[in-house]
Amino acid sequence: MAEPLVRYEVGDGFATLTLDSPHNRNALSSRLVAELLAGLDTAAADDAVRGIVLAHTGNTFCAGADLSEASDADPAVAADQRTRAMIGVLRRLVEIPKPVLARIDGNVRAGGMGIVAGCDLVVAGPGSSFALTEVRIGLAPFMISLTLLPRLDQRAAGRYYLTGEKFGPEVAAAIGLVTVAAEDPGAEIARLRADLRRGAPQGLAEAKRLVNADILAGFDLRAEELAERSASFFGTAQVREGMTAFLQRRPPSWAE
Repeated sequence: MAEPLVRYEVGDGFATLTLDSPHNRNALSSRLVAELLAGLDTAAADDAVRGIVLAHTGNTFCAGADLSEASDADPAVAADQRTRAMIGVLRRLVEIPKPVLARIDGNVRAGGMGIVAGCDLVVAGPGSSFALTEVRIGLAPFMISLTLLPRLDQRAAGRYYLTGEKFGPEVAAAIGLVTVAAEDPGAEIARLRADLRRGAPQGLAEAKRLVNADILAGFDLRAEELAERSASFFGTAQVREGMTAFLQRRPPSWAE
């Protein structure tokens, strides 16, 4: 049996889901997404679990979509499948009635940014970096806008959506993407877990529902439209060139 891409452990009242696919920088392959959703559902159904921590192995929390997997399939079909899967992951993070924390000390790119924004509390260590790189392969942050835009400062969203430039944990905290930039992310997560254990489960669930109500309303209002817009771009000449250039580790034609 293949080793899991998402390791599941429970301790001290918290389920830890560790993204463990370092060979592709924890990219969102169909298998990793399925295991992540299964882990979230398992944690949600376990009364002994008070909260969930997302963690990672390697120097990347999540690199976004698995573009090598994307290049092997019919563009329209693959794009629709990936889009639906991403909607499922993001919505699950937001609506699950338990606090979800992210412990990050590595790179976060593209779709990984949406996952970070979907978490309730995010701790970023000094090895963290963030970027919305979709524009560099001919796309835009379509689906992940459902969690990102309600969190981010609007000027910052405009800057990082358009430029694709990297920024560090302190900037991420200043613009609303992460909760705390910490020198020791493990210690900060432990402190937050201790605070969360002081909250009653129903109180935590209702508090999270209040905070995330507008985000969930955005899913209901815009998810289908964004899914259609996202799928319509895959298979276009610029996206084919952008993905090919990425996989070949060269600049795309428009950047030469």
